[in-house]
Amino acid sequence: MENRERLSSRLGFILLSAGCAIGCGNVWKFPWMAGQYGGGSFVLIYILCLIVLGLPVMIMEFSLGRASQASPVRMYQKLEKKGQKWHAHGYLALFGNICLMSFYTVVSGWMLYYFYRFATGQLEGLGFVNMITNPGVNMLFMGITIVLGFLCLCFKLQGGLERVTKYMMVILLLLMVVLAVNSATLPGAAEGLTFYLKPDFSKIDANVIVGAMNQAFFSLSLGIGSMAIFGSYIGKERSLMGESINVICLDTFVAIMAGLIIFPACTTYGVEVTAGPGLLFDSMAQVFLNMAGGRIWGSIFFLFMVFAAFSTVLAVFENILACVRELTGWSRPKGCIVCGIGLFITSTTTALGYSLLSGFQPFAEGSAFLDMWDFLVSTNLLPIGSLIFVIFCCSKRYGWGWDNMLAEANAGKGLKVKNWMKPIFCYVVPVAIIVIYVMGLVNFSWA
Repeated sequence: MENRERLSSRLGFILLSAGCAIGCGNVWKFPWMAGQYGGGSFVLIYILCLIVLGLPVMIMEFSLGRASQASPVRMYQKLEKKGQKWHAHGYLALFGNICLMSFYTVVSGWMLYYFYRFATGQLEGLGFVNMITNPGVNMLFMGITIVLGFLCLCFKLQGGLERVTKYMMVILLLLMVVLAVNSATLPGAAEGLTFYLKPDFSKIDANVIVGAMNQAFFSLSLGIGSMAIFGSYIGKERSLMGESINVICLDTFVAIMAGLIIFPACTTYGVEVTAGPGLLFDSMAQVFLNMAGGRIWGSIFFLFMVFAAFSTVLAVFENILACVRELTGWSRPKGCIVCGIGLFITSTTTALGYSLLSGFQPFAEGSAFLDMWDFLVSTNLLPIGSLIFVIFCCSKRYGWGWDNMLAEANAGKGLKVKNWMKPIFCYVVPVAIIVIYVMGLVNFSWA
């Protein structure tokens, strides 16, 4: 393979990393989880999880990527001691990215489909159930998502992924502000905002805490090397704590703004906030159908959803592509073709999971392939991967060690990780991950 590619600017790195974090997890999953888990109480625990757990893990993941200058499948070989087996996690991280995209491409296709229907004015019969049970619609828009994603990645890093993501992120943030201002002017906005922003401590239980941690890791794409790959594309001009805070702030801004858009609209038009995965599609479509200029606002909203989804699709595709290229030595175009075909095959399970393959119900009645992939990623691979990153970075005897991680994280200008933070990174974070992970398995709806 040619010499390692580089991002052209610090802004490119921040927007690309934030773009990986910002996606369906923020604008699709976060609002419906907040609705199901009590609104403000879930938002509070989620923000605490981002600060206490998400920030340390992100710093460590960035550090591993920048120190190794390699993708997750080669990262550990550069840093582990002779004879150690940490590199096995690199292959697990690649598997995690594939699992994530095996349902994420379909959800992104849903966003694209809704944008298409609103933009063309074909609103009759539009509904979440009608969409997910239509195999043709799911396969077509999932396929479009994969083709567009890998088409961008066929070009060099700076001319393809970095340039596209910069434009998408700026437009995304502008669209969010416009939509949030519009929602704030609705008649029922105050009630929706109260539910969303005012914590009800009586609603905080084990399920809320587990859901908040899993959502924090899902939203930030931590634990499967998605952040490590972008760490490998930057130099040492800036320390990694400040960069991690910038990424998390952008990510959190988008998640909070998504709720500011959706919940005032739900209370204004009497839409149930506990609608689950269909909240964004059925609820928001109903809102726009009852709103003056609804077709225009709906088109803008789902265009914003498309940009949010594609920012993550492009970033995780790049991670998968980088891993495959380091294993094979393939060029970008060849890697894109092979990876695209592979993901099309795995994503077909989700695309047909509510129609031709609906007989497969892995957990409770009504569950589907999407739930299986999400369970593997959100409930297992993200927290387990984050735990492995923490142990490797904190254990001098068995891993890379705190001193090495600290030196890498603090290289360059900016905020530094302090030695007094070591107990938080090395003890509080892993113990919290283990406890919440076990709670998640115990409380999971198996049947």
